[in-house]
Amino acid sequence: MQESKSQGDKQMKELVRKKLSKNAVGRFILKYWLELVLVTPLVVYILGFTLVPVFTSILMSFQDPRTGQLTLDNYRYIIGHGQFKEALRNTIVIAGLSLTFEMIIGMTLAMMLIRPFRGKGLIRTILLTPMGVPTLVSAVMLGYIFDTSGYLNSFLYHVGLITIPIDWAEGGLKTILMIVFADMWKVTPLVILLLMAGLESIPGEVYESSAIDGASSWNTFWHITLPLMKPFITMTLIIRAIDAFRIFELALILAGRTTPVLTTYAYTEYWAYNNPHTSGAAATILLVLIMIFVLGYLRIVERERGEAR
Repeated sequence: MQESKSQGDKQMKELVRKKLSKNAVGRFILKYWLELVLVTPLVVYILGFTLVPVFTSILMSFQDPRTGQLTLDNYRYIIGHGQFKEALRNTIVIAGLSLTFEMIIGMTLAMMLIRPFRGKGLIRTILLTPMGVPTLVSAVMLGYIFDTSGYLNSFLYHVGLITIPIDWAEGGLKTILMIVFADMWKVTPLVILLLMAGLESIPGEVYESSAIDGASSWNTFWHITLPLMKPFITMTLIIRAIDAFRIFELALILAGRTTPVLTTYAYTEYWAYNNPHTSGAAATILLVLIMIFVLGYLRIVERERGEAR
């Protein structure tokens, strides 16, 4: 009886295999069944925790909170809201300043760290340490520095630069610069790491030929290093731009509502005012802003490549 059951199972499997092999989809499943099994958890994760929430948020941003009908009222509300305009302006300014300073400082330090010198491994470790610190921890730690009774005000007072403590979190340019510094401290190590990978991939013979031709250090950097580094700079800028526009924990902990950004504005609309629809509208505008930057930058890069050819 057991043999007949086993024989029946084999016949059933063979029948299923024959049915599957009759069409292209079935042949594909039979050929790549192991790969499909392995990739399915990743697909489910991406759909369940990324794409579905994103599309749900976009859909909610176009829905009326009471009737569920499609409308642009949520966008009219936030665009007419003064705090949203401030949040949008702050997001663009913080992202622009962060990217500029991080690329300049990151490139400078990366070029220094690829040169051989004593203690190079220790210096690399120290510079890359902030990358391993959780964002919330780094925000709290930097809060001790920028607090009215923090280390920075104490230092400025003792050297005679101030007579009363500076409130770095009261809003305005100094609060934006505080957030930019905090973001730089946290993520510049990542920029250094990516740019170092690019610099170390450039053959040394290129620099030797440049030196033989009598090129100065500046000409070598401008006409050799930068052109060869464009793919790595592009990748670094895109990765950092996405994070810079999405800055949340640092701005929320260090500045609160005094200097809103798009993420903290969406957070406030959702939790403080219990309005997920306007929160979704703010998040959708942030998504569009990121896509405009990424696609615009890629278009510029592709145009430069076409002109070079």
